[in-house]
Amino acid sequence: MKKCLYAVIVLLVLVSSQAWSAEKKAALQDVVSALEKGYSSLQDVQADFAQKTVIAGVNREQKGSGELLLKKPASATAMFRFNYLKPKQQIVSNGRQVWFYLPENKQVMVSSVADMFKGGNSIALNYLTGLGHVSRDFNVSFAQEPRDKNGNYQLELTPKNPSAVLSKLQLTVSAAAVEAFLQDGSVQDIFPVLASVIHDAGGNQTRIEYSRVRVNKGLADSRFSFKVPQGVEVIKP
Repeated sequence: MKKCLYAVIVLLVLVSSQAWSAEKKAALQDVVSALEKGYSSLQDVQADFAQKTVIAGVNREQKGSGELLLKKPASATAMFRFNYLKPKQQIVSNGRQVWFYLPENKQVMVSSVADMFKGGNSIALNYLTGLGHVSRDFNVSFAQEPRDKNGNYQLELTPKNPSAVLSKLQLTVSAAAVEAFLQDGSVQDIFPVLASVIHDAGGNQTRIEYSRVRVNKGLADSRFSFKVPQGVEVIKP
């Protein structure tokens, strides 16, 4: 179940000249810079997501969808909340503790963020909550297909310190956001990631697509707290 937690834990701007953007192709560093500069000003993000996990060896898919909230306090560990509609569950962290609530089982697993950071897992969690630095934590290249059918950029990131939960990360980055950045160096799209694919050491893959993204709306800390419902069993490591 913890692997699911790490798998879930990571937008369009119009440019003024379509002719210019059709001719201009961004270099790898341009895409990385647009991504990093956007994240540097990210304070919080709220978005809908659709998730598909492919389980290696059994050729089985697991699908999920819901809403995610992330907040990056200035001097504290990032907070996050995943409200799954399908399957019904919640993953919540206030930056100190993590709750993984399974209402159908009437159980909630509770662990500390510090425990999750053990064994090299901090890179996975830090990056997916917007604290990571691509150039620092990953070796970056364009994917085998550098652009998708809509022209968005596709990156392949290999952690410099791989862990069991993150052996490779693929990102789809908004072409419009990159092109706007190339025009004048400013960032109009703070969260330009359209999709991410997380590969773990066991060969499992989790793809998450983001939509209805809202950034820096001042999410309250109270959105990242969890009160254990009456009658729910608390499980601790």
